[in-house]
Amino acid sequence: MRTGERVLLVALLVFSGAWSVMGGALDPGGGNVDGFTVAYVPDEAGDLVSDYSTEWGGVRFESRVWEHETDEGGFRVDLKVNVLRGERLTGVEALREFIADYEEQDPGAWELERFQNGQWQGYRTEGLAFWFVGKGVGVSVRLDPRAFDDEQLTLTARGIRPGD
Repeated sequence: MRTGERVLLVALLVFSGAWSVMGGALDPGGGNVDGFTVAYVPDEAGDLVSDYSTEWGGVRFESRVWEHETDEGGFRVDLKVNVLRGERLTGVEALREFIADYEEQDPGAWELERFQNGQWQGYRTEGLAFWFVGKGVGVSVRLDPRAFDDEQLTLTARGIRPGD
């Protein structure tokens, strides 16, 4: 690693550490994302954690990402939790159609399994689970399937609940 790359990496790590302190420290479970408590995060998930907001297709995303530095010097996302809010999310099938569009999947050909997360209905596929919480609200969890198995996805998804 060249000196300039080291300086950039150190600056990034210092900034992200300062940002985490300013934003409030996360508990071991993952904290709160837009009103939802993330009670379980796999131990192997990276410790570089960031939050961001975006909008796509008329739906607002509040996201938290856990990532780690790779041996090649880049970064890889281990876990991503999205809280989705938008008028077009009117039910589990509307959420499925939205997620299919967002993931650039053919809704008719995408192989999904039904997923019951507590009282909420949703779908899952390799590395991804999503469910409809109520009018205008859905949640999605993506875990890197190269590093985490289906059980970790289930535990992570079932650990996400509306906060108090």
